[in-house]
Amino acid sequence: MTKQTFEFDSELEVNRLGFGAMQLPGTGVWGPSTDEENAVAVAKAVLNSDVNFIDTADSYGPFYANLYIKAALKDYQGPHKLIASKVGFTRPGPNQWSVVGDPDYLRQQVELNLRTLGLDSIDLMQLHRVDPRFPIEEQVGVLADMQKEGKIRHIGLSQVTVEQIKRAQAVAKIASVQNRYNLIERDNEDVLQYAEENHMAFIPWFPLATGRLAQEEHGILSQIANNHLATPSQIALAWLLQKSDVILPIPGTSNIQHFESNIQAAYITLSDAEFNALEQL
Repeated sequence: MTKQTFEFDSELEVNRLGFGAMQLPGTGVWGPSTDEENAVAVAKAVLNSDVNFIDTADSYGPFYANLYIKAALKDYQGPHKLIASKVGFTRPGPNQWSVVGDPDYLRQQVELNLRTLGLDSIDLMQLHRVDPRFPIEEQVGVLADMQKEGKIRHIGLSQVTVEQIKRAQAVAKIASVQNRYNLIERDNEDVLQYAEENHMAFIPWFPLATGRLAQEEHGILSQIANNHLATPSQIALAWLLQKSDVILPIPGTSNIQHFESNIQAAYITLSDAEFNALEQL
């Protein structure tokens, strides 16, 4: 039976379907939202739902996604929500991403994440990308130092190989890995398998990709969606949730109705035949 939650430690367990904040800022993940009240409202809707795993990054905006989450958290009185963030990019402009893994820069960005989120400690801090100009041991090492200082609870990696994970593990315990993975892009099966073997959360980014499959009116994805009175995106998320108990999808949106639609995927159970048909795509 599929497990609906993932345990980071004995006191930190989350529902496996989370929320990604990348779409809250403006076009190109740059600057403020065109409707900042709506961006905060979306963040509040997430906080007031069963979703308790929220993934953001200092580079989203930069910082605007964090600020909308901070505004939503201001009056929030409910149960703890795991806030995950990422460091390791700088942003020269819209849709432009430059990797920077200088340990001093990473330390600065962790501090800025804390300020812009309004937190004293971040539950999960991930290295957004590995900078080839610096040993991964140094990049993870500064996060390990800040973990010892109490500013980070868990450390994760993003878009890495199994070899890079193993090198990072020589420096710190790695709680999660966030690689691109979805119904039509499965190049990271080896990383997923390693995550399963080591009880790491595997956080697939771009989880809603369905490509041409969603456009095929009589294709298998559409047929399964019709069987469940669901959308192709909901089926893609349901497939991820049934694929592995360590997968934590984080679909993102700037629309409350779309968010509410996404989280319904947690209540869809694919039959063995449906799951296997999607596996063969």
